[in-house]
Amino acid sequence: MRLSAAEETLIAQLKGAGAEAAAERITAAGLPTRRVESYHYTDLKSLLRSVPPLAEAANAAEAPALRIAGAYQVTIVNGRVQAAPAAPAGVVVGKSEGDVLSARDDVLVHLNTALAPESLNLHIDGVVEQVIHIDRRSDGPAAHSASAVKIFVAESAKVTVIETYLGSNEAHIGNHATFLAVGTGANVTHITVDLSARAATHFATNQYEIGPAANLRTLAIHSGAALSRTQLFARFSGENAHADFTGLNLVDDDKHCDITLDVHHAVPNTTSQEMFKQIARGRSKAVFQGRIVVARDAQKTDAKMMMQGLMLSDQAEILSKPELEIYADDVVCGHGSTCGELNADWLFYLMSRGIPRAQAETMLVRGFLAEVLDPIEDEALNTVLNGIVDAWLLNGH
Repeated sequence: MRLSAAEETLIAQLKGAGAEAAAERITAAGLPTRRVESYHYTDLKSLLRSVPPLAEAANAAEAPALRIAGAYQVTIVNGRVQAAPAAPAGVVVGKSEGDVLSARDDVLVHLNTALAPESLNLHIDGVVEQVIHIDRRSDGPAAHSASAVKIFVAESAKVTVIETYLGSNEAHIGNHATFLAVGTGANVTHITVDLSARAATHFATNQYEIGPAANLRTLAIHSGAALSRTQLFARFSGENAHADFTGLNLVDDDKHCDITLDVHHAVPNTTSQEMFKQIARGRSKAVFQGRIVVARDAQKTDAKMMMQGLMLSDQAEILSKPELEIYADDVVCGHGSTCGELNADWLFYLMSRGIPRAQAETMLVRGFLAEVLDPIEDEALNTVLNGIVDAWLLNGH
């Protein structure tokens, strides 16, 4: 097989890190192409043209790139955990070496496991009122960095965590991983937002382990990098648990954004709802792939998946592939996928009331997105997320 320049660079970087097995996988199979089902719409072999050098250590910029009022902030720069301020009650911050993701035959998992220099560890115990903000940045000239975060939420604890991905205006490649274990009866909101530079490439893998009677809400937003893919891998390991998985691709110009979801109901009496929205304009491509797996013993599972797309130009593409894989016989599961343009009647109604067309279109788009943003209860955080959407609507970023 003929290797691309990007593949040869990745192999050299893996060998330099002593990850011979990962290097051999790419040497033998290369980066995934359309023939690999999970990458059918995101052909990394053709989309990833080059890979910059591995990132060197750097200090955090003086000011946070994104402020969330009242949040407790921890910063990771070029994969390395920066000194953190004193943590609020119920939060223990540390760092360690070693993998954060479970073994999975996926090239982004292999690369992160081999190249992440260290991981940020958070232990949450009790009700934490402050939002935890993990600020991951890529600094300096164009570089390839990997970062990792491991979060354990104790029994009956409650916390909201947001992770943001930003960087200098260079063609960085970031490959990030988060493992989040939700303890018995815990209540967790986990949000990730890609705000990388337009020249950047953003990869992220979030893995969730959901314990008994736990409640998890996730939201993944893409509004930055030219090429991005967020992978959400979730597994229910305890009964009477519920999770809401939501996501949003805001895509313009010739950007390519992919959210791939894999939810495994492994035990009985669990419920999940998946709601993902995509807005595409210019010549962009927005991708959602979602799979729900219900194990043979997972009776009384209730799982519903929906993708809704909004096309704002004729050249844009929205691709959706929802899947159900059910081995139990007493379940309630379903999925749906829709795609369309702004409703002409609603637009006419608003304009007939004297509202300019651009403002009327913005009002309809905000209404379309409300379903994924309104459930975020923290007022300051909700304001920041709506500000990101407003910035994209007004400026494209």
